Amino acid sequence: MTICRTIVGTGLLATGLAVSAQTTGTPPPAPAAALSYVGSETCKTCHEEIYNNLQKTPHFAIETGARRGWAQKSCESCHAPGSKHAESASADDIKNPAKLSAGDVDRTCLNCHLNEKTPVGRIASGHAKDEVACTSCHSVHGAGGAKLVDHKKPDINAKCATCHVSQWASFNRPYKHRLQEGAMSCVDCHNPHASFRADSMRASFGNEPGCLQCHSDKRGPFVYEHPVQKLEGCGACHEPHGSANPRMLARHNVADVCLECHSNLPIPSAKNAKLGGVPPAFHDLRSARFQNCTVCHIKLHGSYVDRTFLR
Repeated sequence: MTICRTIVGTGLLATGLAVSAQTTGTPPPAPAAALSYVGSETCKTCHEEIYNNLQKTPHFAIETGARRGWAQKSCESCHAPGSKHAESASADDIKNPAKLSAGDVDRTCLNCHLNEKTPVGRIASGHAKDEVACTSCHSVHGAGGAKLVDHKKPDINAKCATCHVSQWASFNRPYKHRLQEGAMSCVDCHNPHASFRADSMRASFGNEPGCLQCHSDKRGPFVYEHPVQKLEGCGACHEPHGSANPRMLARHNVADVCLECHSNLPIPSAKNAKLGGVPPAFHDLRSARFQNCTVCHIKLHGSYVDRTFLR
């Protein structure tokens, strides 16, 4: 009998709540309307200047081509469906990559630029790791005449110099690569999007250091190779951005560069046959005769005939 009263009471309570909701006139919440695409012509009504600038960039191929399914909807390919924004004209009702985090901006760009057969296909290190967004370097709309991709070497260098201030200052040193003269650009040596090498260095001749793209006479293959060139690369002895020392060496005296590896260790014995003994005892570094190693060891990048790089 008690159970029946409980069931009846619960039913009456639910009925009373339903009647109360009807008498107050509060309608149930309506389901959110699905966003739809309105087309670029609708966007152009308010954003005509941006649309006209976009026409002058390679991205306008999205508007005119049907390859990716965004024909006549190029604006919404990045900004998402704009039906709600077109109705309210509120900036809160549209996706704006300029207000997104670097990771979200990259994901927006990678909807199209993913695993392409170009240098922009893979973003896994470098700028992406440091949370530098694609739009930090690329002007998507081409505002103010800015180009989507800079091709002139001075323009590329100026853009890189806005962040890499210390590296750009190195090119004011007496011995340097000729970037400030416009003979080279940063991207000749570095891949700004990603690389498996340290500091996003480019590779040449398959998988060799990018320095050999220009300095091919140091490439080899040599019968007798200088191990440091394989293990640490050119940066072990040279400062690639610029140096106060001739040949962009890391030290003013050539002997100091060599002695960073070839220290005067004990003579090899049976126990440590692979250690020490370089340089030999007759290299008395107190004498000026032995203070410039390259006077004798002229083929220090590698030799075809002499294991001590004398010729």
